[in-house]
Amino acid sequence: MNDYRFIFHYLSAFLGFIVAIVLFLYIQTSLAGLTITLFEDFSTKGACSCDSCIMDKMEDDKWFFVRYNRNIQLMLNKKNSVLRQDVLKWWKGLQYVSSRSIQKQDALSNYKAVVEKLFSLFPDKEHYSDAGPDRCRTCAVVGNSGSLKGSYSGPLIDFHDFVIRINKAPTKGYEKDVGSKTTHRFIYPESAVDIDSSTHLVFCPFKILDINWLISAFTTKHIKYTYMKVRPTIKANKNKVMILHPAFIKYVYDSWLQKHGRYPSTGFLTLIFALHICDKVSVFGFGPTSDGYWHHYFDRSLTNFRRGSHGGDFENKTVHNLHLKNKIIMYKGW
Repeated sequence: MNDYRFIFHYLSAFLGFIVAIVLFLYIQTSLAGLTITLFEDFSTKGACSCDSCIMDKMEDDKWFFVRYNRNIQLMLNKKNSVLRQDVLKWWKGLQYVSSRSIQKQDALSNYKAVVEKLFSLFPDKEHYSDAGPDRCRTCAVVGNSGSLKGSYSGPLIDFHDFVIRINKAPTKGYEKDVGSKTTHRFIYPESAVDIDSSTHLVFCPFKILDINWLISAFTTKHIKYTYMKVRPTIKANKNKVMILHPAFIKYVYDSWLQKHGRYPSTGFLTLIFALHICDKVSVFGFGPTSDGYWHHYFDRSLTNFRRGSHGGDFENKTVHNLHLKNKIIMYKGW
């Protein structure tokens, strides 16, 4: 009788062991399958919900990967207003104050005090931190090239979520070619224009005096001269003012311009900014006209993009490379 009990217990233990092994293998296989499924879902889902995204397979393109810094500070705010020494040194190197300027002391005033005053007037918050796989933000960067004239690009430009314009470029009277919608306009003191209350004023501070001018334009209106005569005030919604971080301007100069020229043009800053806040970027009005001339669509004054402080030839080649690598879509207009 004892022998049967022993055999029964032995068989029960053995069967229990077999069942435990089977359950273990089943659970492991199921978890492995789930992991593979999750991995496949994650890896096949793009960086955004557009059909193609700027960030897709970024690591596979060395040229783009070594230039693009997804962690760069875009906008200046109280928390990030203390500048790194290399940024401060480079930015101070851009400072220019005319001997004619009665605002010379303003330009050399204490940066910390200027920033404190700046953010007592304008918003101090994060912008565009909502990037993710469910977002598809389309942006049109609209340059000022004469190639836009007769392009009939207006409806296509206005179709984008964000329409970003540069400096004084008008829309009135040119709607069929350049559109009528503006969500952001990049300016600096010497290119200032009135901006409607629904548009973000994106300010490019190339010098401390520029920041002082921005403060003055919304308060005392006393700064009327930088290195040239400027508007003492402008119409704009102060709750939609955004200030580019000097570190971002230096990053564009170092990484994207490879230190060609002295500093980036407003148009080039606008384009690289768009690469950081948009999922798809369409570019209009960059480059020459079909006959090779460089002028604005709103006037006929010719410009030489190879001269000046901006390394225009290198900027143009970089924009072309971005198009070839499918990081932007270029519309020549002809």
